[in-house]
Amino acid sequence: MLKKLTLVASLAFVAACSTVPITGRRQLSLVSDTEINTLAAQQYREVIAKGPLSTNSQDVALVRRVGQRIQSAVETYFRQQNASDQLAGYQWEFNVIQDKQENAWCMPGGKVAVYTGILPITQDENGLAVVMAHEIAHAVAKHGSERMSQGLVQQLGGQALSAALSTNAPATQQLALQAFGVGSQIGLLKYGRNQESEADHLGLIFMAMAGYNPDGAITFWQRMDARENAASPPEFLSTHPSNGTRIADIQRELPEARKYYAAR
Repeated sequence: MLKKLTLVASLAFVAACSTVPITGRRQLSLVSDTEINTLAAQQYREVIAKGPLSTNSQDVALVRRVGQRIQSAVETYFRQQNASDQLAGYQWEFNVIQDKQENAWCMPGGKVAVYTGILPITQDENGLAVVMAHEIAHAVAKHGSERMSQGLVQQLGGQALSAALSTNAPATQQLALQAFGVGSQIGLLKYGRNQESEADHLGLIFMAMAGYNPDGAITFWQRMDARENAASPPEFLSTHPSNGTRIADIQRELPEARKYYAAR
């Protein structure tokens, strides 16, 4: 009997798995793209409404310029991979939140926010491209959906998203914000090593295709690593933990990214 139950559970788990676009890794998926994009858009509107949004026209123009260039690169890359359908339902937005948090995120569906607190760490347009390409890579690789699915299993007993929203909307909405990397460090869900590696890899390609030098990723992560043990480490690191080999891994992937940069 136990073996039968184990088999049924295993089959259910397999049925709830999907494949990460581009990388091919299998991932848990209990929510549809339509559901996760709709929920993300709702949560994004609420976050943006609370703001406050930056009134610095130069910062806003910078973030939107970088975001739109990376958006174009992502769409081109997915088209080249015959995977444009994976971006169906994306309605891109790029906003700057006036907040000392050293953070940035991209929700499913292309909803991007950069906090003014991270701009001194990015230092310039190329550094900002590292962060935004990395965050957008998390979104298009469906890591938010994957973390939401994991949270539904661990915190809400594996309920479907629609059921969880109807029976416990506040907890489900809070889980979504945690899965998307929004809010304070408390309760945020960390990206796993596979997810970080995928975002690093895809992020390098996206920024290179957008015309930004991928070598800048090394200096950015070196700056981040230097701040990891500070008294108040950046919020960004609370969801993007260093695995100790990130920079070495990026260095190994740079030759591929440089080809995209040279061919732009």
